[in-house]
Amino acid sequence: MTTEQLYDIYKQHPVISTDTRKIAPGSLFFALKGDKFDANTFAEQAIAAGAAYVVIDNPAYRLNEKYLLVDDVLSTLQDLARHHRKQLKIPVVGLTGTNGKTTTKELINSVLSQHFNTYATQGNLNNHIGVPLSILSINNTHQAAVIEMGANHQKEIGLLCSISQPTHGLITNVGKAHLEGFGGFEGVKKGKGELYDYFKKSGGVVFVNSDSADLMQMQYDRTLKNVVFYGSIDLENLVSGQLTENSPYLALQWTNNGTGKSYDVKSQLTGAYNLDNILAAISIGVYFKLSAEEINAGIAGYQPKNNRSQITQTATNTLICDYYNANPSSMFVAIENMGKIKADYKVLVLGDMFELGDESAVEHEAVIKKAMETEVGLRIFIGAEFYKSIDHGPWTMDKNKFYATVEDAIAALKANPIKNATVLIKGSRGMALERLVELF
Repeated sequence: MTTEQLYDIYKQHPVISTDTRKIAPGSLFFALKGDKFDANTFAEQAIAAGAAYVVIDNPAYRLNEKYLLVDDVLSTLQDLARHHRKQLKIPVVGLTGTNGKTTTKELINSVLSQHFNTYATQGNLNNHIGVPLSILSINNTHQAAVIEMGANHQKEIGLLCSISQPTHGLITNVGKAHLEGFGGFEGVKKGKGELYDYFKKSGGVVFVNSDSADLMQMQYDRTLKNVVFYGSIDLENLVSGQLTENSPYLALQWTNNGTGKSYDVKSQLTGAYNLDNILAAISIGVYFKLSAEEINAGIAGYQPKNNRSQITQTATNTLICDYYNANPSSMFVAIENMGKIKADYKVLVLGDMFELGDESAVEHEAVIKKAMETEVGLRIFIGAEFYKSIDHGPWTMDKNKFYATVEDAIAALKANPIKNATVLIKGSRGMALERLVELF
């Protein structure tokens, strides 16, 4: 079956399913393979659950004309998305980066949605399966799209760009994450830089944070032509901005340097590091000629969720829940932000960072050192990697607590509850630090 033939079927059944537990009636079911499953074996179940057709790559499971046999289900899904993308005549903003991808995507979506019917990546559908599913979710009612692209090794962003074919794009930042997969920090820059490589060939518009020396060098090395800058003070930026408040919610003043007019806006975000993400969304709003009122409505209206810089008030504490994920770069800026927040009593609760490979011990000790340099009332380090560092430094144990497991930390917090504090809880997703929240 050719991509064009499958596309004709997709147009009649434009909803894609990949999980038999969530079959939409009349959908196309793609029988993807994983490390521990082969969805070809669920093809008959998908039809029984209401799928109009199933796409399979094992002829043993082809029972009738509703079973569409292809060479490889994953590559077929990706090719179908590429074909659909070519039919779309709308701006598509593609973004990647080490930190802040999802927050920036949501901010851009919130801004553009004030003026356009905008589609944005749902949840964390930002990989080689998620991006095709996102593209295939865009229909002819949408006027713009925002597609998030994640990666943990090289050549991934290049693949995702070939599927999503963005007309506009940005890299939020480059930092120390997935070092094991990328092969160190230079590998991260090369991998994320594949988005710039795509735009060098396509000639599309790239938004670049002029405050980032790494991003400035990366775009300069590729001699990108259509670049729009944003950042803190440079008058060559399309948009410049500075924080006016961080206690703990962010407020800022931003300037449209094309008109020279400045505007104030309050957000529902915490973390000074989110200024860059907000300015990225504002600059895209200005570029697409939204009014300042529309842009500010988009920024002020965005409420973070999924435990990304999310503030939770309990009966006795203010929690900054940021435990969706963590890496050395995001840890540093989160700790720095705690140093800037105005609060009588501040507590750091930091969990292990994953996927750092041979750099793990060094990076965990660097985070400990950063935390020690930051003025807070108490520091709690949780996880095997942090615990290994307990004897590696002159840490006094009155304000610094080390626990090998989350269970050990839970027992200690139950015995010595924390009250009347502003608490940052941050760690890699695998640490499941949400188990601590009820103790505060």
